[in-house]
Amino acid sequence: MSSIRLPYQTLSPEAYRAFAGVNAALEQSPLGKPLIDLVFLRISQINGCAYCVDMHARDLIRQGEDFQRINSLVTWRETTFYSARERAVLAWTEAVTLIADSHMPDALFEALSSEFSEREIADLGFAIAVMNGWNRMAISFRQPVKKVALHA
Repeated sequence: MSSIRLPYQTLSPEAYRAFAGVNAALEQSPLGKPLIDLVFLRISQINGCAYCVDMHARDLIRQGEDFQRINSLVTWRETTFYSARERAVLAWTEAVTLIADSHMPDALFEALSSEFSEREIADLGFAIAVMNGWNRMAISFRQPVKKVALHA
């Protein structure tokens, strides 16, 4: 992988802080950080963002998430490792990330609504939107993944 194309964080600090502000606001979400980080990791897998996959997998490990669940996230439909609540979130996350493919079927929203409050669904929408934005910045400007030791 090539080096970073542009240091977008320092070239556009106001926009960078605004994006970071959405992440900071989500820290107060009733969804909880572990579920949000699971969403962030799945989005990053779909988008192929090496930097973000690495970061969010590490975040989940630090929070005590089971390695097998992290490793199997890309195949979540084929395992029994995820609750009905997580499955509803993951299906919604994938559909929003790939919105041109699905245009959000009502059945997905109904499944989500049966598991989450309106506030949680709104927060989830912002989480998905901001993570897709972060992925697009990191991928297009080639944010490098640095090799570091894995710590739980």
